[in-house]
Amino acid sequence: MAPPSGQTTFQTTGNSGAEKYANINWDELGFGLIPIDYMYVMKCCEEKNFSDGNLIPYGNIEMSPSAGILNYGQGLLEGLKAYRKEDGCDVLLFRPDQNAQRMKNGAERLCMPSPSVEQFVEAVKQTVLANKHWVPPPGKGSLYIRPLLIGSGPILGMSPAPEYTFLIYASPVGNYHKGPLNLVVEDKLHRATPGGTGGVKAVTNYSPVFKAMTQAKANGFSDVLFLDALTGKNIEELSACNIFIVKGNVISTPATHGTILPGVTRKSIMEIAFTFGYQVEEREIPVEDLLEADELFCTGTAMVVNPVACVTYHNKRVEYKTGAETVSHKLYVMLTGIQTGRIEDKMGWTVKVD
Repeated sequence: MAPPSGQTTFQTTGNSGAEKYANINWDELGFGLIPIDYMYVMKCCEEKNFSDGNLIPYGNIEMSPSAGILNYGQGLLEGLKAYRKEDGCDVLLFRPDQNAQRMKNGAERLCMPSPSVEQFVEAVKQTVLANKHWVPPPGKGSLYIRPLLIGSGPILGMSPAPEYTFLIYASPVGNYHKGPLNLVVEDKLHRATPGGTGGVKAVTNYSPVFKAMTQAKANGFSDVLFLDALTGKNIEELSACNIFIVKGNVISTPATHGTILPGVTRKSIMEIAFTFGYQVEEREIPVEDLLEADELFCTGTAMVVNPVACVTYHNKRVEYKTGAETVSHKLYVMLTGIQTGRIEDKMGWTVKVD
């Protein structure tokens, strides 16, 4: 498929011949939106099933000002990545079925119909294939894929929308964070509450953290670590990623009881750590355990696995191990090796896009 006007491609040569890439500076790729060629759209009316999705040129969408997503925030988002293998040709997805199932779970919580797991995965494949030249060269980044499920139909009264849109767009990205994180514990504002939507990927979960995150960055911190709303004593997660602590041979992460998002990367890291022989725990983690840990790291689709260099809590600053000898680095190497095909995928997690 030809790129839009003003965008060209160039040739690079891999093991199996020439491969086209979009003409951008891949060495300076950050984590920002770069519009690509095509997006995927599929619609569904109330009490019916999704069907007949198709690819259209990337661009703005038309929507009623009374759409459910605009008035009542009835919407979900997902995030996953496509990676180019070292041969420069084959492209892999990482556990797309997990994102599909998480969207289904969220849709049930928000009273929305959702695509089947098979429809979700096929739509992601089609989107990546249509934009394959935007998947970065090996070692330069990945194609970040953003599926959305929104109440697009018009509604005035307080009720679910009459029509829904499933949409997928994507953007090539580099690293989300550059280097170890410097966190601050937030003890006044909360990300989620028991019985709320913190355990699903609702669009309304994200803008409420902007205030705490903006204040933290203005004070020189990388991100915010939120505490539980019930007691204010236990850590939960950052603005958009899960957290782990390491003490000796034990790796612990807060249990997901409805206020913490069950991350796909989080789940994968736990499974890899178990195969490495670590004791892996899901439990309540008091702030005191955080401050006494040997090592901290965060996980998420955007950041993958990122070490934490220091945490500030009530003006007390604690530093942690970072570098090539840490547990987080060991887990990062294994995970990214599987994602990019450098290491044999014995877990059956990767899906070839063809």
